[in-house]
Amino acid sequence: MESAYEEIKYNGELIAIILRSNFTSKETVFFSAPEFSQQMGYIVYPKGGVIKAHAHKKVDRKVFLTQEVLFIKKGRLQVDFFTNNRKPFDTRELQAGDTIFLCSGGHGFRILEDAEMIEVKQGPYSGRESDKEIFEGVENDSSK
Repeated sequence: MESAYEEIKYNGELIAIILRSNFTSKETVFFSAPEFSQQMGYIVYPKGGVIKAHAHKKVDRKVFLTQEVLFIKKGRLQVDFFTNNRKPFDTRELQAGDTIFLCSGGHGFRILEDAEMIEVKQGPYSGRESDKEIFEGVENDSSK
């Protein structure tokens, strides 16, 4: 049985966090380190609870690494994880209802069933050449 919460690490570095569709908690928990430029948490409030009206202040932040969160709405896919040196080291399958927080390293996806996802990441988007480094993955490796 797969764990409802899993951290993917390489040499102690957090590469990704996977929350399966069956993840639950009785209290609010944040999975991201406070210094991450993207934050991900699971929020729990009882019926009748209140989140006070608020607005977020403009804060000048420097983002050096784009982190992203994907919500798998439909289908199945395989995510391949890569070290910062672009070497493959692990693979996981995701399905509808799962969430993945991609924290560092590289990643590639192989779609196993028609898929729909919601992606959340920092902006503004600088364009493919500025924001992404495309490299040879394992998508053509039939042994995976």
